[in-house]
Amino acid sequence: MTGKRKIAIGSDHAGFRYKEQIKAYLMAQGYQVHDFGTDSTASVDYPLYIRPVAQAVSRGEYPLGIVLGGSGNGEAMVANKVKGIRCALCWDAYTARMAKEHNNANMLSLGERTLSIAQALEIVDTWLQAEFEGGRHARRVALIDAML
Repeated sequence: MTGKRKIAIGSDHAGFRYKEQIKAYLMAQGYQVHDFGTDSTASVDYPLYIRPVAQAVSRGEYPLGIVLGGSGNGEAMVANKVKGIRCALCWDAYTARMAKEHNNANMLSLGERTLSIAQALEIVDTWLQAEFEGGRHARRVALIDAML
């Protein structure tokens, strides 16, 4: 299986249901998905589950990562503290496409309490299918990466 077909995923309790559905959806499409937890809707501290996803992507073990929470805000903040991570909080297909095409986002953050599962799956599909445009955007991404 090629590296592009590998994805790391993680959530807190508020993103657990969608994490499970997105994981099953990706696996049905042939992706190898590594689940960093959590494993239920019992309340947890999201940094403990999100940081390992971001670290695995940063180390190159997985080219992409998806994290979920209630709003997705805290999860994006945690992920973006890890060097080499460009995690985008997306709320529709447009923001997902721009995150990849212009910012080369290697992680996606979603809020289960802000989206339907159909919207979340559309965002995931759009983000996965989009390609980084490079060009003037490469210079900007390099500036982002140099900040940490």
